[in-house]
Formats: sequence, structure tokens, C-alpha cells
Amino acid sequence: MKIAFLTPEYPHPKTGRSGGIGTSIFNLANALVGLGHDISILVYGQDCDDTFMENGLCFYKIKNIKVKGLSLILSQKKVERLINSLYHSGKIELVEAPDWTGFTAFIKPKCPLVIRENGSDTYFCYLEQRPVKFKNKFLEKRALVKADGIISVSAFTGTLTNTLFGLKRAFTVIPNSIDTTLFGVNSTDTTEEQTILYFGTLIRKKGLLELAKIFNLVHKTNKKVRLVLVGKDSGDIRTGSSSTWQLMQPLFDASAFNQVRYLGAVPYSEIQKLITKATICVFPSFAEALPVSWLEAMAMEKAIVASNIGWAQEMIEDGKEGFLVHPITHKAYADRILELLESPEKRQRFGVAAREKVKAKFSHDLVAKQSEAFYKSVIYK
Repeated sequence: MKIAFLTPEYPHPKTGRSGGIGTSIFNLANALVGLGHDISILVYGQDCDDTFMENGLCFYKIKNIKVKGLSLILSQKKVERLINSLYHSGKIELVEAPDWTGFTAFIKPKCPLVIRENGSDTYFCYLEQRPVKFKNKFLEKRALVKADGIISVSAFTGTLTNTLFGLKRAFTVIPNSIDTTLFGVNSTDTTEEQTILYFGTLIRKKGLLELAKIFNLVHKTNKKVRLVLVGKDSGDIRTGSSSTWQLMQPLFDASAFNQVRYLGAVPYSEIQKLITKATICVFPSFAEALPVSWLEAMAMEKAIVASNIGWAQEMIEDGKEGFLVHPITHKAYADRILELLESPEKRQRFGVAAREKVKAKFSHDLVAKQSEAFYKSVIYK
């Protein structure tokens, strides 16, 4: 098959920084190439128009058209022309796009269009308990209604999305995935004892403000433990602050703050090294769909303390592959962290079980085959 992924982000030096959507496409696209499919990556919002090939993938950089009041629709039509040109020339048979902000709402492709629900703006606003922009909700609903097929990365996300938009659309659950050969365990790797790692965007919805308060409680019991934060800083919608990191700093006790290290954004290739060094990983998020970062830590046999909200139960069984705790229950969250810091045996048991779970349910080869079967059902329908 010939599949195109339309996306606002992708982890490549020529296409800029990427979050979870881009990372999930990276894993799936490479696995599909391994199965013998032709894959194109269409990245909009770029600094210029460009095309290049790399590792069996064909990349199309798309620069948005900027005309006051018309930028979105003109950019959508530009993408539409590219998709239809690729389809008519036999280079693609189907295009997949994320649900985020409903970019495909007014795109009319000649080929089938699949939406993969990684979490729309409407979805995340609901989980964060803040208002959604009317335009975004309108576009996201229209994109879902027009799609020829719907994939959701978790049953929780698919069900809640239907509820929020008042839809009854059938969806197929196909989770995000990772390459377990890239994120694995090396017997020569060394862990830095008493290190807590968070990696991901520094933003309120991922529980970073709660993490500061949780770490204060951990520090009161364990003065040696360090908190390492990795990821790009982000603005805060509620306060208007341009930096979540600036909002976090006053929340730390003075003594605890001396044990905090913020590394900023690092290259994707460096993440494995940081996970290796961590004693445990923490993800106190309020809003996710099915986070790749959790899978990466699990695949590297790291014990995890994560949120217990919605999607989490589809990834981790509490007390088996990690601990699940609500982020606002600071003491309970801190107690679980301390329990793991004090028990190497439990960390190892959770870590081994976590990697087995990833290999059984979230490996990129398995998910690629599930996606392959879904694409065929849509194309030949």
C-alpha cells in the first residue's frame, strides 16, 4: 500500500521539533516501511516547500499560506491539491491525519481519509476543565464526520471524543507504539540511584505544577533524591505566563529546589540515555490519549508512577507494571515514589513486567500490522 501521513509535526532536523503526535507517526511509519509499504510524510506549517527522501520515507514540507483571515482555508486547499496530485500520480492510496484542531475539515481528498484520534483540542480542554474555542470544536467535529475511517489510540479517547462531539461514529482502537529494539535494556547500562525523571513538555496539563508539590513531600523524607526534568518549556493558558518552568520554581521548597535539575529540550536520540540513568519515571498528567513517553520508559524496564485517569488503565495495571495515582493526591503520589525508591526488588519486578506489556501490546511491528489491516479495509471498502 501507499500511505501518506498528514501532520503538523515530525521528529526530523529538517521539520523542527515534535511532540507525541510526530513521535507516534515516526514509529508507525518506519514499521510500515519494514512491512514493504510506500510511506509519505506531509508536514504542514513549515518554513518552506521542499521534498526529500530518507530511510525509505518520502517527505513533503509544506509552507502555510499567510493571508489575513484566509490563511487556514488557503493552506488547507494547498494541502488538498498536493494530496490529490500524489493520488492521481499513483504515489498514495490513503491519507491519515490527526484529530488535533481539525485541519482536514475542508480538505476534499480524492483518496480515502482516516483520522487517528490522539486527542483533539476539544478533548484536552475538557480534561483540563477549560473552555474550548468554538472554531476548533467546529473544525474538529467536521473533520471527524467527513473522515472515511476513525482510529483511536485508546478506548477512553474514542468514547470520550464521541461524547464531546455528540457523535456515534464507529472507531477502531489501535494504540500508539514504539520500537522495542531502540528502547531496550542494555546490560552495560548504569542507573543513577535516587533519581526521579520526568520527560515531556513542561505544561500544566501534564501535571508539572503538581509535580513540584509532590517532590517537596518526597524530599522531606529523602534528602538525597534528585528530580530531573527534560522537555521544552511551554506557556500557560490560565495565567498567561510564557513559561511553565517559571511558574513551577516558586512552588518548590528552597531545600527541595536545590535537588531539581531542568535540562530543557534534548534531541530525541538522547532520551534513551536519560531514561537509563533514572531510578524511576513519573508522569502525573491530567490529559493524555495514550502517551508514547510512558511506553518508552516501560520498554526500558523503568518503574513508573503515573496518573490513574482514563487512558492509564489501558497501559498499566496498578501494582503490576507501575503505580497509578491521581496527581492531586500529593501525599499518596509521593508515598508511591518513596516506596519504589526504597525497594530495588519492586522496581525490577515492575520494570520487567512493563517491558513485557509493551512487547505484547505496543510494539511498532504489531501496531503496524493492525494499522495495515485497517487501511486495507478502508481502501477496499
